[in-house]
Amino acid sequence: MSQNILKNKSSQIDLSVYIKSFLLLMKPRVMSLVLFTAMVGLLVAPVTVSFTTASLSLLAVAIGSGAAGALNMWYESDVDALMSRTCLRPIPTGKIKREQALLFGIILSFISIVMLYLSSNLISALLLAATISFYFFIYTIWLKRKTAQNIVIGGAAGALPPVIGWAVAMNNISLEPIVMFLIIFIWTPSHFWALSLYKFKDYEKAKIPMLPITAGIEKTKLNILVYAFLMLPVVIAPFFIGFGSVIYLVLSLGMTTYYIQLCYLLFKTKAVSKSNLIARKVFVYSIFYLFFLFLFILFDNLFKLNEIMSFF
Repeated sequence: MSQNILKNKSSQIDLSVYIKSFLLLMKPRVMSLVLFTAMVGLLVAPVTVSFTTASLSLLAVAIGSGAAGALNMWYESDVDALMSRTCLRPIPTGKIKREQALLFGIILSFISIVMLYLSSNLISALLLAATISFYFFIYTIWLKRKTAQNIVIGGAAGALPPVIGWAVAMNNISLEPIVMFLIIFIWTPSHFWALSLYKFKDYEKAKIPMLPITAGIEKTKLNILVYAFLMLPVVIAPFFIGFGSVIYLVLSLGMTTYYIQLCYLLFKTKAVSKSNLIARKVFVYSIFYLFFLFLFILFDNLFKLNEIMSFF
């Protein structure tokens, strides 16, 4: 009797580990940011979408993001095994077989695109298909191991979710989602190059041509600073197109100014150990920075702060 109980517990543990491994294949941290920015794009659109449509559409976007993550892990399992940041992923640890990850990614891709088409419209479904395809074929297969500009060009895939959310509601693409796209697109290089600075040895070992490896540490720091400055015009753009209030302008400028200061400190720091600490700080702050920028856009439009400010 006790042996049967132990076997049942063991099988339950194995099943839970198996399920968790498939969930990890979907890159849940990346998925959460994708889902959030898509939700912002949907909610700020000047059209009310039913709860059912919104929920199903966002679920489809989340599944699509997971599909791209699974396909990425399938293709990069050899590189993941070499890097300390990724060596504990499901495929390198043997919890999931490569062919299982590939099949899982393909099935999820199909489900997500069809689901989004049925729950919303063709434009949003095509945008999701383009996002998955761009991330996998253009970024993962073509760019990542061939050019230091992998992050710059590949960032387009990560910048599309708010456009998808907008398209779910509006069935079109206009200036507002393009501005949200640009915010993420310009943000991406400084975010990932900061990561590549303090994970330099990982990328070097895996022979991935990130900018610090191909151009050197100092040039990478300069590029991070340049892209931090490039955030200024795109961050204030919502205010000038009537998509953000003065409150948004002040808050976003304050956060961007601090971001530039951090990147400038990184650029001026020469000591390797201290430079790595600041690079890590830039990376972590950049995540909160993007999250709050989109949170400001969301609050600004949900509570119509532009209209409230007009009374003063």
